[in-house]
Amino acid sequence: MTTILWFKALHIAFMVAWFAGIFYLPRLFVYHAENKDSHTNEIFKTMERRLLYFVTPWAILTLIFGVALIGHYGLDWFKHSAWLHAKLTFVVGLYIYHAYCFKLLNDFKNDRNTKSAKFYRWFNEIPVIALFAIIILAVVKPF
Repeated sequence: MTTILWFKALHIAFMVAWFAGIFYLPRLFVYHAENKDSHTNEIFKTMERRLLYFVTPWAILTLIFGVALIGHYGLDWFKHSAWLHAKLTFVVGLYIYHAYCFKLLNDFKNDRNTKSAKFYRWFNEIPVIALFAIIILAVVKPF
């Protein structure tokens, strides 16, 4: 039982660190998209790159400890946990979101951003909605 608790604690801690970054990065994209000053744009490029590369290991460790939890509980438990399958759908979406952030980062890096600050404001809400769904599914286990 102690192993599961360590896996859960580490999974949650790394998830919180990851989410801190994916909450803030699109906010930087908003400010970057609104900005017209070339010197400030270079500062945004540096901040965005450092933040995304800083939080990516947290995303990987979140995945590792999530998989470790599933492995520890076992395949039979996994098969019968419909709430977990729903949660994993949101989680896969978040990893796609995270990967898309690399594409957006590259667009800004090469001065090819075509999206508005309004787009990034809406884009910023995706991880918030996913987080609420994931927490509700993991805690309430509605099915």
